[in-house]
Amino acid sequence: MAEVRYTPRLRTHYDDVVRAQLTKQFGYVNPMQVPALDKVVVNMGIGEGVSDRKKVESAAADLTLIVGQKAVITKARKSIATFKVREGQAIGCKVTLRKARMYDFIDRLITIALPRVRDFRGLNPKSFDGRGNYTVGIKEHIIFPEIDYDKAAEVWGMDVVVCTTAQTDDEARALLAAFNFPFRQ
Repeated sequence: MAEVRYTPRLRTHYDDVVRAQLTKQFGYVNPMQVPALDKVVVNMGIGEGVSDRKKVESAAADLTLIVGQKAVITKARKSIATFKVREGQAIGCKVTLRKARMYDFIDRLITIALPRVRDFRGLNPKSFDGRGNYTVGIKEHIIFPEIDYDKAAEVWGMDVVVCTTAQTDDEARALLAAFNFPFRQ
């Protein structure tokens, strides 16, 4: 029996609409010049992890639920006495998403999670790094429907970094706008 491949909705949208739109807008000659999404890195820094490792493990479990891929616990590289951090101590967790999981996560972020943010006025259009990557800071991880609000022990923030193959910020902004990222006007 043949294996049925799953193609995410945003990937189909990219192939059918976005690629042609960007080629027309920027006048690309080669189809490989058209910017695409490369990866998404989701990171949670847990400051309270210094005193209690269970909080870091709980955050990693929540992050695993949100993205659908096992989170890696990050450790401190060097000791900092003022923050009571020792080298090798667990201080956060992260996940790198690619391909289908990346498109699914971005789809859920744009259509479900961001509209649930209180007083949401849009994403900052200046949060690009100069090389086509975009960063979003989320204050509460409970905006994702996978997290049960009543069972969540604590509320943590998270960083979402969307890495693209775009060479400039303008190309990346056009790419993400084509994916319906709600940028502030």
